[in-house]
Amino acid sequence: MSLSSLHEQLRALRLGHFSQALQQQQEQPDTYTDMSFEERLGLLATHEILCRDNTKVKRLTRQAKLLDARPSGIDYRSGRGLKKEKIAVLLSGQYLHYNQNIIITGATGCGKTHLACALATQACEQHHSARYYRLGELLDELHVGHADGSYRQQLNTLAKRKLLILDDWGMEKLSARQANDLLDVMEIRYQQSSTIIASQIPTSEWYKLIPSPTIADALLDRLLHNSHRIELTGESMRKLDQSDHLA
Repeated sequence: MSLSSLHEQLRALRLGHFSQALQQQQEQPDTYTDMSFEERLGLLATHEILCRDNTKVKRLTRQAKLLDARPSGIDYRSGRGLKKEKIAVLLSGQYLHYNQNIIITGATGCGKTHLACALATQACEQHHSARYYRLGELLDELHVGHADGSYRQQLNTLAKRKLLILDDWGMEKLSARQANDLLDVMEIRYQQSSTIIASQIPTSEWYKLIPSPTIADALLDRLLHNSHRIELTGESMRKLDQSDHLA
């Protein structure tokens, strides 16, 4: 079999990265002269696996629509209310395996969104699907779903996301329809997946944002039950960053 035919077969088998690595070995024969067939084959297989893994992580991250934030960028300076050991446990992804939620609260500019997206980025790197929404954006999409008949499909899509991030929770009171929609979302995800909520409003005030006490009880029970709580404190990170640049 000719080398060109071999490469065509590898690509037909969707082993494109394997084929590229083989091409490299062929172009640099002296580098691999002292290696056994099994060792060279192992390098090719490892390259294929690593490239597939990298491609999957990039796809999951792109689909999640996250803000640019990575775990390495989490700021643990004193006064923020962040405990490294607690964040380390969350970054391990255990909460995803147990379908637990994370509630992040704190004042404007304290880094809630960055922390939520850093945790979600880590989840993508662990091969979990995720999706970031500002709460208003999600509610608008669900409203359109009622109008065009896609509402049930939207719920099924949200149910498949292992991690859902809802930012700017509690910016305004919910209407009865919005509260019902959120309950539908949380009901279909309950004990099947995880949700991260980022809010300026303390959880003790959330009940007042929901018009129906019955829906409030059901919705908050699904969100707050068995959740990890992080309350960020201290000055605005934007102000601190500006001070660092001026220093």
